[in-house]
Amino acid sequence: MPATPRSRRERPAKPALTREGIVGLAVGILRAEGLHKVTMRRLAQELDTGPASLYVYVRNTAELHAAVLDELLGTLAPPPAEGDWRERLERVLIAYTGMLLEYPSLARSALTAWPSGPHYLDLIESLLGLLDEGGVPRERAAWGVDLLLQRATATAAEHAGGDSRDDWDALGDALGEVSARAHPHIAAASGLLLSGAPEARASWAFQALINGIEHTAVPEPHE
Repeated sequence: MPATPRSRRERPAKPALTREGIVGLAVGILRAEGLHKVTMRRLAQELDTGPASLYVYVRNTAELHAAVLDELLGTLAPPPAEGDWRERLERVLIAYTGMLLEYPSLARSALTAWPSGPHYLDLIESLLGLLDEGGVPRERAAWGVDLLLQRATATAAEHAGGDSRDDWDALGDALGEVSARAHPHIAAASGLLLSGAPEARASWAFQALINGIEHTAVPEPHE
């Protein structure tokens, strides 16, 4: 017996589309299935609408990914209120890096499509505030924030393809077998180039950048 057609009037009304709802759904898909599943088509399917309807709220996939990153930034704890400003600044950057390491594909996306939402602005404000507390001139701090965030994002993006122990071991073997005559400096430092725990190297990198930002003048603009 054929099914009785259902009147449109009997169907429950679909919830209104909002940017917040779209981004929230995208975050849920990211956490459950990964960034490669966060597409306009998938979101439209989940929201029972057409992909074209979503572009009213999000211009493209890059903007969607940036909005997702901004939403995740809201999960970060505020910077500590006490302690050395350099150490507190490093802790903020380590926390940001750690969050990105949970979603390295999102970090790779962030290299080309930065967020501009409220949580990203809060992060920049925190970094500028800590640099200001340390007496770093404003123009150095302004340029330095870009450098610090770029380092954190790139570190996480390195893992977007997954860690390959074989590649790491191959590099170690190549460094250990290098000719001292052809590459004397590599031979002398071969035991150091890959040394140190990842946490120690990350801390050193941020402190090196922070110290450099503090002491490196921004060039004067040309007339």
